[in-house]
Amino acid sequence: MNEARGAGAVPDDQVIVLFGATGDLAKRKLLPGMFHLAQVGLMPERFRILGAARKPLGDEEFRALARDSIFGSDRKPEDPEAWERFSGSLRFAGVGEGLGDLQRQIDAAREELGGGPELLFYLSLPPQAAAGTVDGLREMGLEPGARVITEKPFGTDLGSARELNRRLHASFAEHCIFRIDHYLGREAVQNLLALRFANGMFEPVWNRNHIDHVQIDVPETLSIEMRGSFYEETGAFRDMVVTHLFQVLGFVAMEPPVSLEPRPLGIEREKVFEAMPALRPEDVVRGQYEGYRDEDGVAAGSDTETFVAIKAFVDNWRWEGVPFYLRSGKRLGESRHLLTIAFKRPPRRMFPLDCDQIAESFGHDHLTFELGDPGSISASFLAKVPGPRIQLGEAHMRFSYAETFGGPEAALDPYERLIHDVMLGDRTLFTSSEAIERLWEISQPVLGTPPPAIPYASGSWGPPEIDRLIAPRRWHLPNDHV
Repeated sequence: MNEARGAGAVPDDQVIVLFGATGDLAKRKLLPGMFHLAQVGLMPERFRILGAARKPLGDEEFRALARDSIFGSDRKPEDPEAWERFSGSLRFAGVGEGLGDLQRQIDAAREELGGGPELLFYLSLPPQAAAGTVDGLREMGLEPGARVITEKPFGTDLGSARELNRRLHASFAEHCIFRIDHYLGREAVQNLLALRFANGMFEPVWNRNHIDHVQIDVPETLSIEMRGSFYEETGAFRDMVVTHLFQVLGFVAMEPPVSLEPRPLGIEREKVFEAMPALRPEDVVRGQYEGYRDEDGVAAGSDTETFVAIKAFVDNWRWEGVPFYLRSGKRLGESRHLLTIAFKRPPRRMFPLDCDQIAESFGHDHLTFELGDPGSISASFLAKVPGPRIQLGEAHMRFSYAETFGGPEAALDPYERLIHDVMLGDRTLFTSSEAIERLWEISQPVLGTPPPAIPYASGSWGPPEIDRLIAPRRWHLPNDHV
């Protein structure tokens, strides 16, 4: 295996098998992403991409599908030669009648490449289909070292997560299993590590003595977008909390690792999850946007949540008593990806009474991280308004990654970054089976006895009950931040 790590490392030769190659994710992200990696020199020197799906396609049909996907994305070819080189790597195998044709395609691709290329399976499939496919791969017989990428959700509860992990481990070693969470592939999420541990001004105050509360907020204006059947089985909690928001919480709350290598980072994130007590149903608000039950594939009396807000805690020395408020949902007022660190209020007795009232309406001094790529960091605080008398006003300072380091073209898309990491065998941004099972264990009381889904209006910020969840604090809405 190529031991080099970092943005410029080139993986060893690969045969990549893409299950679900005709699906939405493959067309929107995976095929355009691998093309872009090839354009910037981060794919292996020699590789083959074998599309696999139940519906059989010829190689040329698959190439046409890939070309349409790439030209329809923001990862457009710069010249015809780039596409010709990439398209020459594409093959297709129908798997509706079993994996025999795929096995022949894998053998042929490995023979074409020569030299023992590495083997990577990407399961762009729902959990049940992924589990069945893993069983089929085991029957094919895989040599040690083959890697597999699985898409979220990683199970739907503790029992199903354990079963999925059992079936994965029957075919793959744990260090070869990559549970992909595109959220952790965002540059801004990874920069939390740099901000906390590379700067002396932040880490000393990153604890219960200085921080009042933390908010992780991922609102979306979109509806479920023709995914009624999927959402009925999943809901906002399974779709967003276990797989995305808890993972971000792990980066926010972790202790300094001994190094930024995958194992030390993983150990510290898992310590956070171990310190989290089980969620209580009374600390969770579930909501459903008005009109959800009219969507295709949704049951008439559905209680599935399209919105969830949670109060969670990390019971260790650093975070004792500090609430973490997590919120995500569909059809909300804005689409944003925000982390807010709200600091404790200092005594303000020396300021006039009207200044104190302004401070109360302002809320807490806070750092806000825009986690959407390319991302930004803003500090909101009180300052003196110019004039002859003491009067406080809200002020902001903002750092933009795009303005400082270049725009989106300077960074990899999250899926691109993570696929590249998998080809290198780098597990830094991937979670373990133990961590996934622990998060489902934390979630079990809410899954077993969920509070009712409360209707909320499209374009709002969710049910009004969320204000009682956070009281006496208040939510820092996305449009509050500069």
